Order: sequence, then C-alpha cells, then structure tokens
Amino acid sequence: MKSADVAIAGGGIIGLATALELAAAGQKVTVFDRGESMSEASRAAAGMLAGTDPENPAELRELARLSLSLYPDFLARVEHLSGKKVPIHTKTALQGSKVLPAGVTGLTDSEVQELAPGADTSGWRFCLLKELSFDAWDLAEALPAAARAAGIEVREHTPVAVVTARTGGVELNTTSGPFVAGSFLNAAGAWASTLHSTVLVQPRKGHMLTVELPGRRQMHCVLRTPKVYIVPRSEGRYTIGPTLENAGFDKEVYADRIAGLYHKACDLWPLLRDARISETWVGLRPASQDGLPIIDRTDEGIWVATGHFKNGIMLAPGTARALSAWMTGRPSSVDLSLFRAGRFCAQTPSPLKRAAHPRPALSVSLS
Repeated sequence: MKSADVAIAGGGIIGLATALELAAAGQKVTVFDRGESMSEASRAAAGMLAGTDPENPAELRELARLSLSLYPDFLARVEHLSGKKVPIHTKTALQGSKVLPAGVTGLTDSEVQELAPGADTSGWRFCLLKELSFDAWDLAEALPAAARAAGIEVREHTPVAVVTARTGGVELNTTSGPFVAGSFLNAAGAWASTLHSTVLVQPRKGHMLTVELPGRRQMHCVLRTPKVYIVPRSEGRYTIGPTLENAGFDKEVYADRIAGLYHKACDLWPLLRDARISETWVGLRPASQDGLPIIDRTDEGIWVATGHFKNGIMLAPGTARALSAWMTGRPSSVDLSLFRAGRFCAQTPSPLKRAAHPRPALSVSLS
C-alpha cells in the first residue's frame, strides 16, 4: 500500500499551491484529482488578482493581502520549476461602481477614455486600481508541471471516494486502490461535500468567453463593473465573464448565456461589437453559504480548503502558505478562524453527480 506524508484530493490551484508549500517544508505529497488537474474552476477563472476590488467581502482582506504579497515569488517559482511562462498581461483595472467607496477618488470621463478608448461610462463612476492579471490557462499548464518537478506525485483521473481517520494517519479509498498518509487535505472544490458531509459547498456555474478584436484601438487594462468584466490578453484578445448560475453540476455551454454576456460587454465597451468570439466555456466555482472560503481542520489529521468561489486564483498563495503552516505546526501570519467550517449548521447535502470535463466549442449567433 503506497503512502505519503500528506494526501490531497483536488488538483486545482488551491490543492496544488498547498502541495508546493508542503513540499517546500519537507513533506512527501500525493495529489489526487477526479479528472485533469487545473481543469475546473482554476482554468475557468479570468486570472485577475483583484485583492482591492470593492465588491470583495471585508473578511477576505487579510488573506488577500498576504496572497498578493506572495504572488511574485509564487509565479517565479512555478515558472522556474515548470519551464513555462505565466506572463502578466495587465497591471491596472478600471473599476466601475454606482457609488464609489468612501475615500476613493473617481476618474474623469477623459481619464477613463485614455485607458479604455470608447468605453460607455454612463451610469458608472470609475476608479483606477493597481491590480495584476494573467491568463489562467497559462497557469493551468504550468502549475501541474511545477508540482511534479518539485517531487509531488499528481494522480489524475483518480477520485478519492472515502477518507477514514486511523491511528497515526488516514486511509484513502481511491479508484486505483487504498492509500495511506499521515494527513489529508480536501481541496476538491465544488465536489468537496462528497468527502465531507458537513462541508457545505455548492457549484456556481459561470459562463465565459474570449473574443478577438481587430484594429489598432485596443485596451490595456481590465474594465470591470458588478455586471461584467473585460480582461485583455495578448494580440487583441479579451476574456469576458462571468455569469453566476445555480445550475448544479451542469457544464453545458448555452448560446443565450454567451450572447447575454457578450452584449453586456459591448454595452460597456462598444468597440467589442467588431470582435469575433473565439472560445466559450464554463466553470463550476465552489461556493459556501456566505461566499467565504472554508479552511479548517475537521478531524485529527484531516483538513479542508474549499469554497473560494470567485477568488480562488487570487487567494491561492495565501491560503497555501497559511494552511501548510497550520498543517505542519508552524506559526502563521494570518488568522484563519473566520473560515472555520463550524460557522454553518450541519446539513446533509443532496447526492452529487459526477460532471464530465469537455471544453465544448460553440457557434453563437449574435444577431
């Protein structure tokens, strides 16, 4: 029977980032994923490190601050280990709100137009945020390779069915047989409740699309309102999102949702009416009842980190650093008590069905 110091269920950004931290602390780590690593919410993200977004819950500020401070070293390490680049595409964001937060200086319309030529600012007040973004697909290619290069075993297409606490460790029942470890982390995202009946997370479906805009008039910062965001990529490509749907584990891409998103983006930045839709996809974001992460030790040697919802990319290095310190008995600079699982009343979730993993192509009529 094979073994490790730590077994992790979930090869998304939370699971793999924590695995890297644990490996750096001298732990032997094995990661199990029900499909391909970085294939669900992590790949569906827009890659915005939106730590100062006024829409974020106040409870996330401390963890977000830590995570953003760690990001340069995190990306540098991933690139060094994997040999793959994760380039930064933008360094600022135009945040639109109906009313600006207290103490925030708004931009004039001409200042907005300098950054986002042709933007329709009617009904919105904009401020400028210092905020990085990258393509989550670049990180999805690099992070699993970095984990393997760090000596972490990554077992894809190997779901964990049952975890049992044993004296001195845990035993996992997986599709490839039993596995023992000193401790276990449930980082299975929207599927976390299948392993922890009292960890209440549900999938929140989000449609996304990428468009290609010809011509010389381009935008080089994120343009975002509570209704839609437009994130520049390279060579005139823009990622647009998201929808937010309570649709269970349905991963089908629907043309009307894509069209609705596209039209919202065009209302905000009319130049996109000349763009061509090149990619469409959906992701299942793990959401708790209050929208905050669940980070906790639920039994001796058994831990959980899920429910990061729309902020998994942004919060991953901070979560990994604080959680790995907790798991190995080292001091942490962040108080994780806000994210304990016990803040919810225990309920038994409905049976969950397994979702497929295709990223379907879609032809959308926008007439």
